[in-house]
Amino acid sequence: MNTQAHPSPQFFMTAPATCPYLPGQVERKVFTHLVGQRAPEMNDILTQGGFRRSQNIAYRPACESCRACVSVRILVDQFQPTDSMKRVLRKNHDLVAKEYAAEPSTEQFTLFRKYLDSRHQTGGMSDMSVLDYAMMVEDTHVNTRVIEYRIREEGDGVQLRPGGRLIATALTDIMSDGLSMVYSFYDPDEESRSLGTWMILDHVNRARARGLPHVYLGYWVDGSRKMTYKTRFRPQEHLLSQGWTLFEPPADHPDP
Repeated sequence: MNTQAHPSPQFFMTAPATCPYLPGQVERKVFTHLVGQRAPEMNDILTQGGFRRSQNIAYRPACESCRACVSVRILVDQFQPTDSMKRVLRKNHDLVAKEYAAEPSTEQFTLFRKYLDSRHQTGGMSDMSVLDYAMMVEDTHVNTRVIEYRIREEGDGVQLRPGGRLIATALTDIMSDGLSMVYSFYDPDEESRSLGTWMILDHVNRARARGLPHVYLGYWVDGSRKMTYKTRFRPQEHLLSQGWTLFEPPADHPDP
């Protein structure tokens, strides 16, 4: 397939495949390549239009009979952590975060494999090798960063690279209007820390510090238990047929 940059992006459609989120459903995706000098600009436009990035591909669901996948973004300026989120912040006061260029490491891959083997033993990513991981991180034509989260050790904050144990990592795109969380993973042995929540809260703070209005969380799938956590980070907008719309949960909708 030709992946050369074109003045206008060319879009393609995947073959039908089993939906990973809803039983009995079939998914298809429309996708294009993010290559060339216009890749950052196109990534911004497509992400704002409901696409997600994976390596040098931008994709979005194009299912014939289902519209359950909804793009979600947090409104950074209005966001305030809940009491439970404040407890997560306090619990992780001993962590130090550092942002780097999109370069993989053996330490990251070891943590990544541990996360997959614990949380995602089946699925498209379950058999990813070290080369696959390197491609996931490095194969980008946009402004992508790796954020490492480590347990603070004496001297961290003075050294160029913190020396504490790596317990979480986020792959993040920096766009003109926000941060897009491409993929994140963490040590499953540290479940009590709620590191998934911690990383989202950290991204809200990073976006606020950069003066960016949004944190993009990818897709929320109503009816998928693994996606319910995303609706906790409010106020947030969902991309509906009429455009980005403030999410208003039903009165009987409990926080997950």
